[in-house]
Parts: sequence; structure tokens; C-alpha cells
Amino acid sequence: MSSDDLGAVATLHDPVRRAVYEYVISRGREVGRNEAAEAVGVQRTLAAFHLDKLVEVGLLEAGFKRLGEKTGPGSGRPAKVYRRAAGEWQVSVPARDYRTLALVLAEVVDLLGGDERAEEAARKAGGRLAGRGDDLGETLRRRGYEPYEEDGSLRLRNCPFHVLSEEHPLLVCSMNLALCQGLLEGIGTDPARARLDPRPGECCVSFSINNEN
Repeated sequence: MSSDDLGAVATLHDPVRRAVYEYVISRGREVGRNEAAEAVGVQRTLAAFHLDKLVEVGLLEAGFKRLGEKTGPGSGRPAKVYRRAAGEWQVSVPARDYRTLALVLAEVVDLLGGDERAEEAARKAGGRLAGRGDDLGETLRRRGYEPYEEDGSLRLRNCPFHVLSEEHPLLVCSMNLALCQGLLEGIGTDPARARLDPRPGECCVSFSINNEN
């Protein structure tokens, strides 16, 4: 844990700032100051203050974009917009480094050609994450996947294994799919509802909502 990590997380202690942050990351797109203010029920100036503070500590990124349909001369200046920052923050006291060990273990699996065994272990682990009848969306939220519904599917805005997937994409994505299939088995529903369905900036797995493959 670095002091920067601790400082970034500490900024979310303010309830309004946390609400603003959670709204922005839940959209999966750029959000303007007016929209954020209306969503959380505060004045635009207060929303802008919290948004800029979140940018300052690295939790959000900012840019400029024309928000209306009108373009060209007379369309006005681009508005400041905000989106989730690409970095990760972990806080533990004292500091722990599970990430490095996970990367080493992933490398060992690759070297030994143990992909199938790893997927089998991941599926069993997934089965222990939820009990029969548990709500799928809530279970995924607790695990950091940030699920949302779109066109008959339950998609996942966040990959909890992002760092590992960048280093070992084939292994980690296949294990993630197996983990999700095991989770479905633990809930008591068809594991085939989980499928590889990668989309830039999101998790590689999605779920059919209505049990269709």
C-alpha cells in the first residue's frame, strides 16, 4: 500500500463525493457536471468540486466533449466530462503484495501447461462463492464485477483480475469463465449462461439473463 493509494481511497469518505464517484463509474461512459449533479441531487458547483477532487487524486480522468447534438460554429464550448481512471488502488495495513505472487503462480501454470487443471480449480472455487438460490447480480457485485443489464445479457463493467489478465490473457480469461460457471452451479442454475464475450474496457465474461445460451 502506498500513501497515494490510502489518500485516494480516503477521499471517498465524504458521502457526496462517494455518490458522485459511484454514479460516474456506473455509467460506463463520460459524464458531465450537470448530469452528475442531477443524479446525486446537489448543485452543479458542488458536483464540480467533488469531480475535480476525484481527478486530483487519480480516481477519475477528465476531458472535454460537446454534449449536445449541435456541432460547428455556435454550438458552444466543449463541456468538461469525467470517466473512471484506468489505475487500481489497494489498501491493506500493513502492506501486502498478493499481486506479485499471483503473477508468479500464473507463470508457473503456463510453464507447466496446467491450463485445464487451473480451469477445474477455478470452477470449484466459483461453486464456493455462492449458495443455492443466491441472487446472481448481487453475488457478482460483492466480487467486484460491477454487473449491469444490456440487451438480454448481464455484462460486467469491471474485471477483478485486470492486472493478471494483461499479463496472461488466455489463462486468466479461461479461468474467469470457469469461475463464473462454477458460481452459477453454486447458485443452482445453468453454467452455460456464462460465456466469453469480451468488450474493450470490461470483463471478458457475460451472462444470459433468461437461461438461453
